[in-house]
Amino acid sequence: MAFLSKQASAAVSSTGAGGGYLQLSKLPDGGSVRFALLSDEPLEFHEVWGQCDGQSKPFRFSEEPTPEDITAELGDFEPREGRGGPGTVDVKFAIALPVFNYENGKVQVLQITQKSIIKELDAISQLEDYTNLLDWDFSISKKGSGLTTEYQVRPLPRKKGSQEHLDAAWIEAKEAGFNLERLLTGGNPFKPA
Repeated sequence: MAFLSKQASAAVSSTGAGGGYLQLSKLPDGGSVRFALLSDEPLEFHEVWGQCDGQSKPFRFSEEPTPEDITAELGDFEPREGRGGPGTVDVKFAIALPVFNYENGKVQVLQITQKSIIKELDAISQLEDYTNLLDWDFSISKKGSGLTTEYQVRPLPRKKGSQEHLDAAWIEAKEAGFNLERLLTGGNPFKPA
């Protein structure tokens, strides 16, 4: 018999799976997460982070924004200083997908800004054996931290006996009003406006 309940075990070994978002950046060094894609059409956008009164917030654009677009959209928020130093703004290309996270058994949003992960998922999708990404599970592992972080993406056979639970969770999320497009307006994909 395990010392901790399943709930307690999940709470102390969390790998960035809190809330409605699966956050790869919060994986510990050497950690990994297993998930199944629930859509093979990612939401593509550009993201800029703004700050106001100690609060940080992402602003997302369906097209690459101009400096004027950024200023207009951020309102009272100031763009976070870019890696190029003062006066620069980092505009990151990103994708977001609904996924089923096996660790917590829930539908979550996986947002990916790391080019290496996006390229690897695209490369896997073009291999003959993996043309339907919805039939496979994926594992993403993290090694290192900060600017030396490396991620590895691996396709895996679907976890045995999981398809029914995965399908039920996705149907429940959609019936509750899940809409990934809400990310573009600063909304919550899990809560109707």
